[in-house]
Amino acid sequence: MLKSKTFLKKTRAGGVVKIVREHYLRDDIGCGAPACAACDRAHAAPALESQPGDQASSLCPWPHYLLPDTNVLLHQIISAWKPGTWASVASRLRPPGSLETYIEQEQGENANDRNDRAIRVAAKWYNEHLKKISAENQLQVILITNDKKNKEKAVEEGIPAFTCEEYVKSLTANPELIDRLACLSEETNEIESGKIIFSEHLPLSKLQQGIKSGSYLQGTFRASRENYLEATVWIHGDKEDEKEILIQGLKHLNRAIHEDIVAVELLPRSQWVAPSSVVLHDEGPTEDDVEKDEERELMLKSAVSEKMLRATGRVVGIIKRNWRPYCGMLSKSDIKESRRHLFTPADKRIPRIRIETRQASALEGRRIIVAIDGWPRNSRYPNGHFVKNLGDVGEKETETEVLLLEHDVPHQPFSQAVLSFLPKMPWSITEKDMKNREDLRHLCVCSVDPPGCTDIDDALHCRKLSNGNLEVGVHIADVSHFIRPGNALDQESARRGTTVYLCEKRIDMVPELLSSNLCSLRSNVDRLAFSCIWEMNHNAEILKTRFTKSVINSKASLTYAEAQMRIDSAAMNDDITTSLRGLNKLAKILKKGRIEKGALTLSSPEVRFHMDSETHDPIDLQTKELRETNSMVEEFMLLANISVAKKIHEEFSEHALLRKHPAPPPSNYEILVKAAKSKNLEIKTDTAKSLADSLDRAESPEFPYLNTLLRILATRCMMQAVYFCSGMDNDFHHYGLASPIYTHFTSPIRRYADIIVHRLLAVAIGADCTYPELTDKHKLSDICKNLNFRHKMAQYAQRASVAFHTQLFFKSKGIVSEEAYILFVRKNAIVVLIPKYGLEGTVFFEEKDKPKPRLTYDDEIPSLRIEGTVFHVFDKVKVKITLDSSNLQHQKIRMALVEPQIPGINIPPDVSDMDFSGPGGKKRKLEK
Repeated sequence: MLKSKTFLKKTRAGGVVKIVREHYLRDDIGCGAPACAACDRAHAAPALESQPGDQASSLCPWPHYLLPDTNVLLHQIISAWKPGTWASVASRLRPPGSLETYIEQEQGENANDRNDRAIRVAAKWYNEHLKKISAENQLQVILITNDKKNKEKAVEEGIPAFTCEEYVKSLTANPELIDRLACLSEETNEIESGKIIFSEHLPLSKLQQGIKSGSYLQGTFRASRENYLEATVWIHGDKEDEKEILIQGLKHLNRAIHEDIVAVELLPRSQWVAPSSVVLHDEGPTEDDVEKDEERELMLKSAVSEKMLRATGRVVGIIKRNWRPYCGMLSKSDIKESRRHLFTPADKRIPRIRIETRQASALEGRRIIVAIDGWPRNSRYPNGHFVKNLGDVGEKETETEVLLLEHDVPHQPFSQAVLSFLPKMPWSITEKDMKNREDLRHLCVCSVDPPGCTDIDDALHCRKLSNGNLEVGVHIADVSHFIRPGNALDQESARRGTTVYLCEKRIDMVPELLSSNLCSLRSNVDRLAFSCIWEMNHNAEILKTRFTKSVINSKASLTYAEAQMRIDSAAMNDDITTSLRGLNKLAKILKKGRIEKGALTLSSPEVRFHMDSETHDPIDLQTKELRETNSMVEEFMLLANISVAKKIHEEFSEHALLRKHPAPPPSNYEILVKAAKSKNLEIKTDTAKSLADSLDRAESPEFPYLNTLLRILATRCMMQAVYFCSGMDNDFHHYGLASPIYTHFTSPIRRYADIIVHRLLAVAIGADCTYPELTDKHKLSDICKNLNFRHKMAQYAQRASVAFHTQLFFKSKGIVSEEAYILFVRKNAIVVLIPKYGLEGTVFFEEKDKPKPRLTYDDEIPSLRIEGTVFHVFDKVKVKITLDSSNLQHQKIRMALVEPQIPGINIPPDVSDMDFSGPGGKKRKLEK
């Protein structure tokens, strides 16, 4: 049945348009009750689920169904689940909408009142309808609403109705469900003191007007990890001088939470401040202590030069909350029998959250998930509710789950819908597979990877041609052959975006049958590949380039060490070794040419764990050793990526998926330039070439590690490389590689970007057909946004995994004393790097309940004077390393100064070095 409503609307230009709204009302929607013969019709919706026996309600002990109103769903379900899960929740709900329950909006009735009446009509209809099934079994529909007026009217109309809290409290067999109730509103959950702490958030209409007029700026709120009283707002727009606004102080932060979209008001220039160098963590008492926060804010302000000041503002309103469920620990109240406690999130950028729970004793020492419900103006902390218990703190399984959840890494097992698109086993290459494919199984191809690598993306070959030139091939797993556009396997791979490598496990982007078997270019088996083949002269100059789908049979799966041994061994002259020597010789020439063009050689200490074969606990921790073969593989992967980027951009100027690395703004280099100057060295940063050359010149015979430290510091100055669609951007340049164009082609098993690039290249050479989404630059741009997010989160998750295993290592080793170098100086601390372990940590010089030393911070040099001793960047010190478990929520590696000696600061240098022994076993994939 069709119902329509017509009305006239005046446009901004003064015209009048006629608008017709149509409602299609169905009469074939059943009630969903399994026993209802009257509704035994064909409909797709599933039957209503009956209430389990262990969830009997004391308010309504008879059989019943629940009909929650929209606000209950919004407040309760969405607050407890991550964005993206709403669709799966909604699929399990039965919305009451049919010809029998549809109502028109009455004269003078607002939309909210109409919706309330509609749900009452639906509840009434259900109850009358269910009586037809069986008058004896008392089957009823219960309306769940937190709206006082809606509930009163429902009761007047004879509809059983309860608030969400009333109903949940009636489930006496499950008292823990009470803790999971979302707070109804910010106003009804204000703390008893009544003291207003924060200014009121402006309504959205005023914020939009202010943004339009230029009074306010809209941006993304980014809280600081190091200082809970400081944040930045990245402005949405194109004005370079308004890219970032600094926010300092509790009241100026005004209840914004990390990743919220906020409106900010710029403060007068006289109130602008500089980013603070103070490290401040909110680890005070559990009660509200605003006065202490205000005292700490004074520490942030110090006399600085005019050029250090940054545009500073205050948050005036929230445009969009981007809350999610947070992992962390309960800080139990000191008040006996109290139900109100503080929850401390694992992410230091998130404020502590006040929750009410009756399970505090049971949840102590456990990792839990909490959702935020609101943040009243008179509360120091937001309100929230308990969602889930993850397990004991410190347990490997629990902590791994926490870091995956915190970094939004999809890690659930692949669904049957996804697995259904995998090839049926046993699998073999068919005649159909060989169409548009070259047979290269005769070539002496081999792969070079870290030990234990099973997801082998790439293999190489090098051979001499009859004309005296060399043929070099990079052969990449043809993953796009198995993952076809648009199916469930493709959608899941796109959602995951990347494989995540943790210290003890790998979260695959694609199912294991592909990642470790059918796509992996293992030795002595036929595999489908996508090959990039060059003809080169002996000076590594490219004479010809061609691309082809292929079949290869790798003759060897080597580790970097095994490949290096073959190259270095005079006794080995077989085909594989000859190929490797040719590749290595060419790679050195290619690298030299890249560096001459301005490519950067930076440094970032990577650690390698050796695991106990039985307990899987780390027993040794070392920085990774890089060989010539690491560089050899990297050079040819870079060359393949550049060659493919040129090809797909030639064919698809508007739709190529590329990767760029923006040049850092000059301000990023300030810390590097100042640090070098303190050692009487000059670093030029006007171009990548000048930076690379000045880094090469920055040598000190008496301090050989200085150059490595400078390169580590230069790495920190860099911007993040990002994927983008060529039709949506004009700047393609990759700053770090000094390449005008670049993409990712060489790792399709573990990066979805490479799968898209394979599809583009296949269409470009006529090996496959296109599809609409592949040439839609807006959809491609959306894919790039997700890939950039997933890639960033994967990096953070990997670092968190390394940090946790580092804690496990030092927990078993006890106290250690090691040499370190200062990377940064802060107002109250120094950040040091320990080369032996590739470990970074902070040495604090102010501790609670201890006399404060005299500290003088100089940002220009930069330096920190403690009593009579001055610390500069790159100074050598000796530190004691221990695992601080005093705060179970944030167990951390603590460092204390051993040398140089400063009265009242040092700890006794009585720590012996460690003795390492034990079997190896850690395996991680190196990025190419």
